[in-house]
Amino acid sequence: MRVNIWLILLGLVFLAFGAPILLGGIYLIVLGGSWYYALAGAGLVITAWFLFRGERTALWTYGLTFLFTLVWALWEAGFNAWAQVPRLVAPTVMLVLVLITAPALRGGGRSHKGFAAAAVALLLAGGAVALQKAEFSGSALAQQGGTAPAPSPSPDTDSSLTPLAPPETPVAPVPVSDPMPDVGADWPAYGGTHHATRYSPLSRITKENVGSLERVWQFRTGDMPNGDEQFSNQNTPLKIGNRLFVCSALGKIIALDAATGRQVWTYDPEVSREAIPYNATCRGLAYYESPTLPQGELCARRIIGATLDARLIAVDLSNGQPCPGFGVKGEVDLTEGIGETAPGFYSVTSPVTVVRNIAVVGAQVLDGQRRDAPSGVVRGYNAETGVMEWAWDMGRPGETEAPTDGETYTRGTPNMWTIASGDNELGHVYLPMGNSAVDYWGETRSEAEQRYSTAIVALDVTTGQPVWHYQTVRYDVWDYDLGSQGTLIDFPTPSGPVPALILPTKLGQFFIFDRRNGNLLVSVEDRAAPRGGVEPERLSPTQPFVTDFPTLLKPDLEEKNMWGMTPLDQLYCRIQFRQASYEGIFTAPTTDRHWVQYPGYNGGSDWGGVAIDEGRGIMIANYNDMPNHNRLIPREVIEQMDIRPVDEPRDEAEHTHPRIDPQAGTPYGVDVNAGWRVPLTGLLCKEPPYGGITAIDLKTHEVLWDRPFGTARKNGPFGIPSMLPFTIGTPNNGGAVVTSSGLVFIAAATDDLIRAIDIETGEVLWEDALPAGGQANPMTYEANGRQYVVIAAGGHSFMETPIGDFVLAYALPE
Repeated sequence: MRVNIWLILLGLVFLAFGAPILLGGIYLIVLGGSWYYALAGAGLVITAWFLFRGERTALWTYGLTFLFTLVWALWEAGFNAWAQVPRLVAPTVMLVLVLITAPALRGGGRSHKGFAAAAVALLLAGGAVALQKAEFSGSALAQQGGTAPAPSPSPDTDSSLTPLAPPETPVAPVPVSDPMPDVGADWPAYGGTHHATRYSPLSRITKENVGSLERVWQFRTGDMPNGDEQFSNQNTPLKIGNRLFVCSALGKIIALDAATGRQVWTYDPEVSREAIPYNATCRGLAYYESPTLPQGELCARRIIGATLDARLIAVDLSNGQPCPGFGVKGEVDLTEGIGETAPGFYSVTSPVTVVRNIAVVGAQVLDGQRRDAPSGVVRGYNAETGVMEWAWDMGRPGETEAPTDGETYTRGTPNMWTIASGDNELGHVYLPMGNSAVDYWGETRSEAEQRYSTAIVALDVTTGQPVWHYQTVRYDVWDYDLGSQGTLIDFPTPSGPVPALILPTKLGQFFIFDRRNGNLLVSVEDRAAPRGGVEPERLSPTQPFVTDFPTLLKPDLEEKNMWGMTPLDQLYCRIQFRQASYEGIFTAPTTDRHWVQYPGYNGGSDWGGVAIDEGRGIMIANYNDMPNHNRLIPREVIEQMDIRPVDEPRDEAEHTHPRIDPQAGTPYGVDVNAGWRVPLTGLLCKEPPYGGITAIDLKTHEVLWDRPFGTARKNGPFGIPSMLPFTIGTPNNGGAVVTSSGLVFIAAATDDLIRAIDIETGEVLWEDALPAGGQANPMTYEANGRQYVVIAAGGHSFMETPIGDFVLAYALPE
């Protein structure tokens, strides 16, 4: 028999895919999963056999296998284009290859016709069994993908990218006048104001002319990684008078001319790179105007910043000089009373919130290191003198003074790493709280920690004492800490507007409170929650769910939601899904096997928060839609792996486990897999979308639109950008700004684009490619009669977007 090399090679390809799909498919059946893969794998192996023999039966065998695959794929995922990628793309390529071989194939001999008939019968019978065993129904098909539109292309605007300039050097101060902040033209706080609506009444840029928006200047801070340091500068600048105030990844405070981007002055606190925690980042600065110092006097108006090495700094707004009457030479040491720590263990990454004359300061405590971590104490400092007015240490209720005689603030308590909002009239500051030290074990938490963990807490800014609080997750062992700043608005109710606080959560829920007293303005019901894992008797039997306001929560995951590039990828993820513990939302942490946490700890909503169009009564929220694949690791295994907390010496070269946290002082470390991927291609195990953006009518509680957010242009197998302009819905971090002209400006997604979106329809009206990741909230302001949109493009190491040190400004042509 003459050997055809092409047929042999093609047969080997079919065998290489078919054998593992057959064997893995049998294992998936044992785990209770789909029968499709075992049957399709058998079809591939049989096809390989006939290719080796050069018989035309190979064509018919694979044709039937492909037909079976097509029917199964449409039954399981409908017309959801992204869901069909692993189901149909590779099988279609293989069909083409088989058809190309047709001229080289000859008719099968009699001895094999019976075998071919048996193979066909096996495939047809298998199809019937697979359809019976599939874990879906016709109604589920319609909900999941039967009506989903195929991705549509969107224009790419790389051509607008301006040449990258080197970091600018300090220049002599530019003589400019500094009028008082104007509520429309300026942006005096991280969220626009301390109400954090991220709304601007400016309207020079409209839906009709936004397409002409162009980049008019860029500035570089000079802060970039020297080696493998993790960077993610998430800065939102302030705009006061004629100046823009920026903080760099390592905490430099920089004043720019708001119209030209020219550097006016810079103050460098000289933060050591050893102090970098998860990422080198500075989310923002704070502005304070003294009611007692005469205008024009040094530091009558000042910029207040906080650093990665835990210092509070005040500098004069006009020239950047440290304020001599603030702390010691313009600095306050935030490590006082904190006790034992280490570089990067205790740091400040978010801006302080100034309510009345009190600068309220939280801190980031590195997750997962040890139960006896530095305290999560929140403190209030006099914004003029730097004197600590109070400390809210939940382990010392009623005490507001700093500890003495070598004592420390209560260690291991929940911290506020994100941004507070404030109400000057009420004198309240609203703290979104995190978890107690170590996120995935709770046995030794105190009663106060159990009360305030993952809770919104309103403090009286004069006394530092709680006014009200509400816990959004009970006994949180999932790292569902509150990352979003609360937004303060007048919320429409049947009895009229009520001063309210909207709190987005990582679970994608929106709790809405009367901010005066904490009374809920939405209905909440307790629903039963799983109580398995390693702490079944301590987990809360119920969790709160908002029932009469839209939620970003998606349906529970199913095996069919697993993804990849090929059927082999998808099979791998399906097996992992079936092997893991998963009982829906709040699945308990486990040690005997992995557990699926969905949503993952990165969202729903994170620190980007929401934006409110106050005139239209529309809320914009972008969100993540990704699971974690986690596992608790017994203490003895952690010790064998020599995984130690950040404050213990270790040999980084020999013991590097980036996903595993030691959780010292508890029975378990934890492997936190927030990017659950296929090992070879690196694609995520859950099918797209991984993120979205939605608009909600605050009066009617109606979802106006909800769309996947982010294109596939910077995503692809093996880490290679596909540059496909199709909307896929990517992970995203960073929020939006809205304007009175009905525009939403946002970057956030991993495709490195900044967009302008029509708030009423969700249509993208303009976009531009950034030179680095846009994981920061943009802002807008007016200077010299011209409206600008500014974003810091700093990238994000964890999200794998390009790192940069850019501040970019856009405006209409003059």
